[in-house]
Amino acid sequence: MVLILFVSCLTKSKKHLAEIAITNVNVIDLETGDIAPKDLYISQGKIKAIMEAGVISDFESDTIIDATGKYVLPGFWDNHIHLRGGDSLIANNKNFLNLFIANGITTVRDAGGDLTHSVMQWKHQIASGEMVGPTIFTAGPKIDGPNATWAGSLEVETDVDIQKAFDSLQKLEVDFVKIYDSRISGENYLKSIAEAKKRGYTVSGHMPFTVTLDETINAGMDGIEHLYYIMKGCTSNEVEVTEKLKNGEIGFWGAMPALMGAYSDSTAQVTFNKLKDNKVYVVPTLHIGKTLSYLDEVDHTHDPYLQYMGKGIIQTYEGRIRSAMNASEEARKNRKELDTFFGQLARSLNTAGVQLLAGSDSGAYNSYTYPGISLHGEFKEMVKNGISPLDALRSSAYNGAQFLNQTNDYGTISVGKVSDLVLLEANPLENIENTQKIYSVVKGNQVFSKAQLQELLKNSMMK
Repeated sequence: MVLILFVSCLTKSKKHLAEIAITNVNVIDLETGDIAPKDLYISQGKIKAIMEAGVISDFESDTIIDATGKYVLPGFWDNHIHLRGGDSLIANNKNFLNLFIANGITTVRDAGGDLTHSVMQWKHQIASGEMVGPTIFTAGPKIDGPNATWAGSLEVETDVDIQKAFDSLQKLEVDFVKIYDSRISGENYLKSIAEAKKRGYTVSGHMPFTVTLDETINAGMDGIEHLYYIMKGCTSNEVEVTEKLKNGEIGFWGAMPALMGAYSDSTAQVTFNKLKDNKVYVVPTLHIGKTLSYLDEVDHTHDPYLQYMGKGIIQTYEGRIRSAMNASEEARKNRKELDTFFGQLARSLNTAGVQLLAGSDSGAYNSYTYPGISLHGEFKEMVKNGISPLDALRSSAYNGAQFLNQTNDYGTISVGKVSDLVLLEANPLENIENTQKIYSVVKGNQVFSKAQLQELLKNSMMK
């Protein structure tokens, strides 16, 4: 009799606890593009189980989300933002964090700024659940040369400066390194890339036109921010233009028409293959390119997102606006032609198999490129220029996780990975604008309903 009772206890199923169950949701596989209805079970901020929809499970859940007819993706990653602007704009930047979550963005890559102390504080508070916001991977201060353009930059002029700069970044515990090109010499730029790799960092950045793209790739660069530098490496006159820049005969913007006019398909294919073979990622930033190229034509005074920016941020927009309005007709025409060219270049890079990263470049000083919503603008620009919706989506969380070596925790909807998810009301593979039809956002163990996301936006209005 005792034996029978013992066997009975063994055969009786034990219920597993999962804080959140998302049932009958269409899971989009970013690796294949396949879609299948599944039940997801989430526990302690990670995906505990993925089961066929409707299968009887041994999970009990505190929160059940019936996601029938909905689509789920890994939470979006904005792979190029800026948290910056000095102490007077700390509150404005903190407010941006709500805007990211409200737009389904659960992770951001902060590509350098001057608010490192605050950013690190927010990063840890978000990770511990004390504060609402996306996971932050930050470069901290940028590396540049003497009298750098951006406040807070680590200025390097000697080998000792480079060592000190990297010692500082290590002490800050930054997640990757960002190198800027406003004042850094070509030699110190290449040395800084090499030092970043020596210390085990992923490194991305601009590229001074006094070096070639080949030199940059050979030095170990992992990611190229913006397409100016890719274009330079796709031209038949790159060496000639590089020498003119070294000698001070032309400047950055003066080089643009010459480079665009010397674009060579054969050179470009060699460059694309080298980028691909060396696993160099490219951040096209098409949306901000479009926005800035047409500042002289588009009236942004009634943009809905201005109400979330605050006067301090809006004042930082004035520099680029004045520059656009005061530009010559030829300069305006060149800028618009360059914008069109970059859209085509992004498509060519994608077709060649170069990995792209979706990034908005949102933040102070980048006029009318708003945190949160601008990533959806980047998706739209990619698709508008011939990149498939699937590839555009891959360029967010999937490629972002690979770039920062975070694939153990992020990038796909898989058992054991962090449960950062965005639920959509319609299929984004059919229409990329469906990325904005957000039904719910899951950030670890936090669930934000559509109503709560709207409340986040409402509470983010700046007076």
